[in-house]
Amino acid sequence: MSSAANAVYSTEVALRWSDMDAYGHVNNVQYLRLLEDARISAFDAWFGAEGGESMLDSGVIVARQEIEYVRPAVYRREPLQIDMWVTSIGRASFGIGYEIRDPERVGDALYARAQTTLAAFDLATERPRRLPATERAALEAHLGGPVAFRRANR
Repeated sequence: MSSAANAVYSTEVALRWSDMDAYGHVNNVQYLRLLEDARISAFDAWFGAEGGESMLDSGVIVARQEIEYVRPAVYRREPLQIDMWVTSIGRASFGIGYEIRDPERVGDALYARAQTTLAAFDLATERPRRLPATERAALEAHLGGPVAFRRANR
């Protein structure tokens, strides 16, 4: 994994029968839904949604996503594990790295690696906003390294 061990947030996300495609494995587009589900869980944990305002309330949008498929996933009743960490923090944007894996397997457990660039966004004005100190501190607590994509020219 590309991140510092204490920076990693892990969550489990269930597959749906409808996630499969005609080839019998999880469709590539559904991986983005899995990442979104994991991100919502992480934001609730990182930004204290219980009793406070979550980053989802103050505004954040997806600016870019990159995913590298390592091996196909097939439908199963047991959830997949998604490990997440912050890869970068800017004035108004930040990156999140992910590894989607099978928590029951050792060795070839990795299905995909991904990175999402998110931008803080003012929902009322529909314009980017700067990350306030509270959000920046929450992100810094999960700061790790870059995603270890296999592709050499990054």
